Amino acid sequence: MSRYVALLDGGRREVVIEVEDDGPGCYQVRLGDHVHRVDAFRHDHGTLSLIIDTASHTATFDERGAQVRVRVRHSVFPIEILPEQRLRMRRALGTLTVEGRQLVTAPLPGRVLKVLVARGDAVKQGQPLLVFEALRMENELRSPRDGTVAEVEVQAGQDVAFGARLLAVE
Repeated sequence: MSRYVALLDGGRREVVIEVEDDGPGCYQVRLGDHVHRVDAFRHDHGTLSLIIDTASHTATFDERGAQVRVRVRHSVFPIEILPEQRLRMRRALGTLTVEGRQLVTAPLPGRVLKVLVARGDAVKQGQPLLVFEALRMENELRSPRDGTVAEVEVQAGQDVAFGARLLAVE
């Protein structure tokens, strides 16, 4: 079972989401005290066909930075979904400062979709460095600190193992 936290209303509201794989494209999703059966089919990048319990929905996703805008019917919902552990780490790191050369490594086995910076580029803490796909989800890996990109060790389309060196910022 995977556990996530959805940050809603600009992070002012949190909802815990537990997802259990229930076969190809099927999931048991717990939101609070409610469990829903979800059948999901990805049509193309950014469009999902969902059957949630017995209701059919189409959701489109517009990714802007770490936040995703989800359109269901005529309503748009800005949302950020993070694994619970990553949210705890983000909160803990918010109180720390990072010094020296920082390596950005692959958090999971996956594929580099886009490299957004080049060696020598100045970057700010939190700035997207590359787009990474793992577990059928795209994620932006961000700069751990203000600095300069010292190394870029991957290119778009490259498959990488867990913990592989991707970039270095100093």
